Amino acid sequence: MIHRAPLIIPVENQVRELDPKLLLACIAARKGFTSIIGSHREIDFQITSFPRGLYLNKSMTERNLKMFQIMRRFGHEILTWDEEALVHLPPEIYYSRRLSPVAIRFIAHLFAWGEDNADLWRNYPHVPPGLPIHVTGNPRNAMLRPELHGFYAEEVSSIRETYGDFVLINTNFNHINAFFPAQNLFKPAKHPGDPPQFGKAGVGMTLSYAEGLRDHKQAIFQAFQGLIPELARAFPQLSIVVRPHPTEGQEVYHRIAAGQTRVHVTNEGNVVPWLLAARALIHNGCTTGVEAHVMRIPAITYRPVVNEAYDSGFYILPNRLSHPAFDRDQLFGLLEAVLNGRLGPAAGVDLNAVVMRYLAALDGPLACERMVGVLEEIVTRRPELPRPPLADRLVGMTFSGSRRMLKHIKSFLPGSHAPPEFHRHRYPGVSLDQLRSKIRRFQDILGDDTPIRAEQLSEKIFRISAA
Repeated sequence: MIHRAPLIIPVENQVRELDPKLLLACIAARKGFTSIIGSHREIDFQITSFPRGLYLNKSMTERNLKMFQIMRRFGHEILTWDEEALVHLPPEIYYSRRLSPVAIRFIAHLFAWGEDNADLWRNYPHVPPGLPIHVTGNPRNAMLRPELHGFYAEEVSSIRETYGDFVLINTNFNHINAFFPAQNLFKPAKHPGDPPQFGKAGVGMTLSYAEGLRDHKQAIFQAFQGLIPELARAFPQLSIVVRPHPTEGQEVYHRIAAGQTRVHVTNEGNVVPWLLAARALIHNGCTTGVEAHVMRIPAITYRPVVNEAYDSGFYILPNRLSHPAFDRDQLFGLLEAVLNGRLGPAAGVDLNAVVMRYLAALDGPLACERMVGVLEEIVTRRPELPRPPLADRLVGMTFSGSRRMLKHIKSFLPGSHAPPEFHRHRYPGVSLDQLRSKIRRFQDILGDDTPIRAEQLSEKIFRISAA
């Protein structure tokens, strides 16, 4: 059966989101869905040119509100998950930072990572009565499943050939070392003594929480900078691969690596093949620690500075699923044990229960298959989305045009949190041939012989459908 309403799948951070969302599009094609997939920014700019569809969003903050209003005027139905709801802030901070009581009223369905995420939403005071919350898992955790690891076989082989034995250091200091200063918890002060102004990362936090988080992250950031060269000296048989957060600045790491022959800095590709190729992961409160645990890769959380308000609040999940090291000697001892085969991933019945609460679909049908099942139910009940009145569409066209122009102008203003080079960094693009190659690999891994057609609609937007 061919479904008339397409799936519209925007991708914000290419290295993190493209592969899992393409997997979702492939599985959806098997069930008769056409998907429009590509750069989030470009899809939103061109939203008025697409047929009425199911828009699979990844957040519902106040910043989404204008786009939600435009999409509703064009008859799109908005379904959402939250990329930040796996390793999430304490509920009271999460609600003010990640949820808008107005934006959530535009949402038709919610997809949760697991029961913890679902409970977080159920307890939100402004959740609309009857809003369906589907505990399906997330496309990203589908890529962690053993049966999908073969998708990255070539990348894993290439990484190992290039770097040999290596330890992966994943950083997440984007709150204080962002790609552009306006993305940090606080904007740089223009004059000494100026009151603090929230940057993009601090919006929705209380001042005291944001200041404490900044100070805590800054102390750990300094410790990691000192750790990298010491790790290289202590383990001369290893390469050290530093992988900054997708929205983090990389200059400081490149300066450290410049004096070290075996220290490398890269943000290339999805993190999954890097984990598969690594001997161990070192992090502090990073989502990659959760991914490593699920994939059974030994992970060490380096905690030279401890603040339980954050370490056992915001970052409790990745820290709990990793071996803790509170100083360099302890870290080096744990890493030596991993390299000698005496220490594997953190384990225990209690940890398994924790993982199962936070992440659905770790066995049985893939998260993407469960999500497509929900989408099938939606279109079965309503095969075609209603066409909005002409007046609504004209107003939507006007709003969309003015939003596009304003975004373009603001991106060139001093202090912008999203200038053009940031968008190129976050979504550098993929060729049609590369996309088709990925689709073939997914089909081979899934054992699916459904012919799938990939067409390029614009430089950064593609259409995926059954041939």
